[in-house]
Amino acid sequence: MLNRKAVPEITDAVKFQLSLPPHRKITLRNGVDVYLVNMGTVDTVMMNVIFYAGNCYESENLTAAATNFMLKNGTRSKNAYQINDFFEYYGAYLNRQAGHETAELTLHCMKKHFAELLPVVSELMTDSIFPEEELRIYIKNMQQRLQVNLRKNDFIAGRLIDTYLFGPSHPYGRYSSMEDYAALQVDGVKKFYKQYYQEGRCVIFIAGPLPDNIDTLIETNFGSLPLTGSSRPDMANADILPVHEKKYRVTNDADSVQGAIRIARNFPNRHHPDFQKMQVLNNIFGGFFGSRLMANIREEKGYTYGIHSYLTNLIQESALMISTEAGKDVTEATIGEVYLEMKRLCEEPIPADELKTSKNFMIGTLLGDLDGPFQVAGRWKSLILNGLTEDYFYRGIEIIKNIKPGELQELANKYLNAADFYELAVF
Repeated sequence: MLNRKAVPEITDAVKFQLSLPPHRKITLRNGVDVYLVNMGTVDTVMMNVIFYAGNCYESENLTAAATNFMLKNGTRSKNAYQINDFFEYYGAYLNRQAGHETAELTLHCMKKHFAELLPVVSELMTDSIFPEEELRIYIKNMQQRLQVNLRKNDFIAGRLIDTYLFGPSHPYGRYSSMEDYAALQVDGVKKFYKQYYQEGRCVIFIAGPLPDNIDTLIETNFGSLPLTGSSRPDMANADILPVHEKKYRVTNDADSVQGAIRIARNFPNRHHPDFQKMQVLNNIFGGFFGSRLMANIREEKGYTYGIHSYLTNLIQESALMISTEAGKDVTEATIGEVYLEMKRLCEEPIPADELKTSKNFMIGTLLGDLDGPFQVAGRWKSLILNGLTEDYFYRGIEIIKNIKPGELQELANKYLNAADFYELAVF
């Protein structure tokens, strides 16, 4: 009989043996690679179609984002209303988003409706027409949104810090303007669509309890499209030219009560041997609610509601970023405390208990990332798009479990030097 007075044994997360559920890869007759994660008990399916069509490939600013957004705004057989009504009828959700390197179409739907929805997704990929009136509406809406966002210090800080890190001409450092939106033309959007969607490269991820005839469904709807395969193209890499000045104070809203703070430095991408080790150090520094930045600047000083540090997920080069908002009167003090925590990590070994807590948190987070087919597909997507294998996943787990305080202190002295960081406060 169960003794409910006995306290159950607590097992540290670092003792768990994690495994990444497998995927199955098929290649369509046009060369497109499809990755299938067949698992789960809820009859919902996710399909993520990823095109190499981010702003790295555009010749005119904002073309990639405009093209991706307008995929749902009309084909030769359906207008925007009919497209949206079609997906709503089946209780499905079709999202799209564009980033620096890639642009995506993501479908969520019930398994039983998957076959009916695929032809229309295929139609959007090959037969969108980008009506002039829809583009004008898009431009007006985006200009209004930008006008509102430009009043926000946090928005300004996010734009400027990327420019400092990568340079204003690099795709990672460019940002939107009213003039850029006004300059968008249908011909430019159609040209980008033809080159990077109709005749471009894509890769497809599908996850959930998949239909038995999934291979046939995907081949029928996407295998004959005039795509040129899914091998990763050479990135349209511009030279990364960081600005020389490291310290900035920008006035944006004289009536605001908070300053938006960004402290950041350039950092190698995921292929660098220090990247995964740095994720452990960053977690202690500012990567979760129990981090040193949170304990000092939020809990002890009360300068902010929250402060975080993170490594950006970019393919060409990453960045280590510290981000927060604090009262105007304590903005400079907040920045000083960030550097103080960097200095502590450089000079003092991390106590064993603190390191253990951080490791358990990171392994626990990985467990959550593997809880369900969509999360597993997301993990595979991150690996594949970054040109990594599952060995990278398991190597990361071993690093979390086995890294020592001395190694982390060496990393801190290598990467947490105040002189290497760009410092920005927007008031």
